[in-house]
Amino acid sequence: MKTFKLILSVGIIAMLASSCASKKSLETVRLELDDVTNDFRRSQSELENCNIKYTKLTGEKESLQGQLANRVDQIQDLKDQIIDLKKQRENQITQVGDLTVLSKTANDNIGNTIKQLEQKDKYIKLIQAAKSKTDSLNLALAINLKSVLAKGVEDDDIEVKVDKTVVYVNLSDKMLYTSGSAIITPRADEVLSKIAQIIKSRPDLDLMVEGYTDNTPIRTSCIDDNWDLSVKRATSVVRALQNKYGVNPDKLIAAGRGEYNTLADNATAEGKAINRRTRIILLPKLGQFYELLDPSKMPN
Repeated sequence: MKTFKLILSVGIIAMLASSCASKKSLETVRLELDDVTNDFRRSQSELENCNIKYTKLTGEKESLQGQLANRVDQIQDLKDQIIDLKKQRENQITQVGDLTVLSKTANDNIGNTIKQLEQKDKYIKLIQAAKSKTDSLNLALAINLKSVLAKGVEDDDIEVKVDKTVVYVNLSDKMLYTSGSAIITPRADEVLSKIAQIIKSRPDLDLMVEGYTDNTPIRTSCIDDNWDLSVKRATSVVRALQNKYGVNPDKLIAAGRGEYNTLADNATAEGKAINRRTRIILLPKLGQFYELLDPSKMPN
């Protein structure tokens, strides 16, 4: 509208100038032109301000749209969380139901376990009682052996020990055999006769003879190696107990351990002498052992 006024004013001025018939003076027309020009400039300034405000409002609108989109996403996330929470609650309800069933089963299992432990406790007491009885028997046997064998035998040549469930006697090779052979010396007769007396008086015992050697290699017309020598020595003792002293052969076991299972280092003469030995082990019969474990004899 203001632009139109400006154009119209210019036209009027032109007409007045050309016709020279206007009653207004040229100065008046110029004043009016200045007013119109000022109005135009103010309009331009207002338009620029409106454009700035429009740009600002457009930016604010875009920002609000972005915030709105974020709010929509947040709302959707909350909805998803609510769905997950509902599923978790349903699973928890199911688990609580399962736990109720499991608790009953667990209680039953605990009851059965306690009963089994009570039975095992009784069995442990039975084992302990059997071990105590066995230990007492072995201790009495060891004391008896020491007292019988102590007479006429040097301490260095004989050793009586209790090892776990058995009593054993270590005899040096120099007392039992001639050097490098399995032939029993006359000196061994006294010891073997005493051992035979004890075995014959104890029908609840078996006897195992183990032969040992040092690691010095040996090979003769009658002996192949240390394995052979250790077995032959054990067999010689077993034969003597049976043939000379009347021990029941059903109670006798012969075994050879060769140069292995040493007691001392074979690097020295003293160590070799210790390793050259014969071990006589007094074993409780298995039937007697099982009798000790008879549940009918379980202690209360």
